[in-house]
Amino acid sequence: MRYSEDLIEEIRMKNDIVDVISGYVKLQRRGSSYFGLCPFHNEKSPSFSVSPDKQMYYCFGCGAGGNVFTFLMEYENFSFVEAVKALAQRAGVELPSLEYSREAKEQADLRSALLEINRQAAKYYYYLLRQPVGKQGMEYLKGRQLSEETIHRFGLGYSDRFSDNLYRYLKKKNYSDELLRQSGLFNVDEKKGMYDKFWNRVIFPIMDVTNRVIGFGGRVMGDGKPKYLNSPETKIFDKSRNLYGLNFARTSRKKNLIICEGYMDVISMHQAGFNNAVASLGTALTSQQCSLLKRYTDEVLIIYDSDEAGVKAALRAIPMLKEAGLATKVINLSPYKDPDEFIKNMGREAFEERLQNGTNSFLFELKAMESRFDMADPQGKTDFYREAAGKMLRFEDELERKNYIQAVADTYGIAPEDLRKMVNRLALRGAGIPDPVRPRSGIRKSQEKENGYEMSQKLMLTWLTSYPQIFDQIDRYISPADFTKPLYHQVAEMLFEQHANGEVNPARLLNRFADSEEQKEVAAVFNARIPLETEEERRGALLDVICRLKEDSIAHRTAALAPTDLQGLMNLMQEKKELETLRSGKLVLRIQEPDGGHGA
Repeated sequence: MRYSEDLIEEIRMKNDIVDVISGYVKLQRRGSSYFGLCPFHNEKSPSFSVSPDKQMYYCFGCGAGGNVFTFLMEYENFSFVEAVKALAQRAGVELPSLEYSREAKEQADLRSALLEINRQAAKYYYYLLRQPVGKQGMEYLKGRQLSEETIHRFGLGYSDRFSDNLYRYLKKKNYSDELLRQSGLFNVDEKKGMYDKFWNRVIFPIMDVTNRVIGFGGRVMGDGKPKYLNSPETKIFDKSRNLYGLNFARTSRKKNLIICEGYMDVISMHQAGFNNAVASLGTALTSQQCSLLKRYTDEVLIIYDSDEAGVKAALRAIPMLKEAGLATKVINLSPYKDPDEFIKNMGREAFEERLQNGTNSFLFELKAMESRFDMADPQGKTDFYREAAGKMLRFEDELERKNYIQAVADTYGIAPEDLRKMVNRLALRGAGIPDPVRPRSGIRKSQEKENGYEMSQKLMLTWLTSYPQIFDQIDRYISPADFTKPLYHQVAEMLFEQHANGEVNPARLLNRFADSEEQKEVAAVFNARIPLETEEERRGALLDVICRLKEDSIAHRTAALAPTDLQGLMNLMQEKKELETLRSGKLVLRIQEPDGGHGA
């Protein structure tokens, strides 16, 4: 279900990308492009370019890129449909109602029904909390020093001791048993039939970022087990892709988000004024949740319980947060166990001070690692330094690694030069495999180094979009089949199709990629750069790119060739001969270096 490609293209064409982005970023013309400070990462020198010709943007610093839809999705945290609607309104384009396939309509109707059931359940639980049957639940919440305003804001409720009250309430609203079963709010037993999943519990409604109730958590009254119970996964609730409290925290406008363990931690922090707190939903932090955090911040503060389990949880979370491109600090709440306990005993100001003095996540990892070594023993200390040096291989940027070497040296009383030599020796020997760490921007999905063949494919796609006139000069040598990386192959097919139809339009091409991460990668494909100063260098580079493309293509097809395919073998042998001829010849092609100083 989506708007037609022609309509999306009409909206894109009526929203000049320079005009739209100028509303967010101060741009200055430089040659054929515009440049400004990137809104997606901190920088002092402008590396964020906007091309009016391609109707695309690209940051040479962090890799952010796309068309006008992508920009709004990234900057405003819009979905694709939301970006389309916003730009349609800006351009005065009337949008038709979305047409659903039968299957899509059924799924949409199911989701709507489940959301409505959850909304009704949340209202019922909220009502019960304020009735005599909810006295125990209210006393518990008041005992936790929650204000009426906080209870109302988070929609807290109570489930009765009787295990079928909610079921009977919803049945009166004519919901079928099958639909109620899919809601995750009920259990089914051969003897009991269908009965409430939550009973005799304080209820915490779980909301998505648009404030829709998608699930529930329940804290048992008394000593029953389990202490906390969560909704199972349903058509509307995926615990690995949601965070408790994010519907409020996303609008906090603070420079970071706080990730903690439980519902009460989030609620107590919000009540104390720390409205940037969120929590994972009864599970360890997931990579999807980290990606979700990245949509709203560049820095995360970890506040887990100060016991052994909390330390282990923090150590598991740190690499995932780094992989998502998030700067990370760990907050020490000792001698108190959790934020709720700390705030009640020490107050808001002391808590704020702890937040300001958070420990760098790498130094936290080293501190946790100390327990495995006898730091009073010279050999134990040496072994510790060696492992610490191995961990520093994860920092690929030379300046960043240098800064961490200095910080570790200062912390543990070792000469920086000695530590640097140890790191370099480990790197040379290939010891300690570096952890894959995304750049701070979090834009790139993969950190594998591009080999020469991939770079050749990328350069060719850039040149084909920048200089469409070379299509006719290279098509005797290159076809979409020669692009071996799946995404590049897909893009090449689209570009060759556009050229055959008379127009190469990379911005329109981007509309066909619904996933924002794919859009960014494709945008990067159209902005590959190498410094070339002379016409001779440009001709040589093009020839080299074509030869590399063909070489890689032939190698891939040879590896996949069936032993009995004699005709295929003969064709490949002929292509190899043509490749050798090509290497020894000259291509008289003109590729002028684009303006802007980033090379061609």
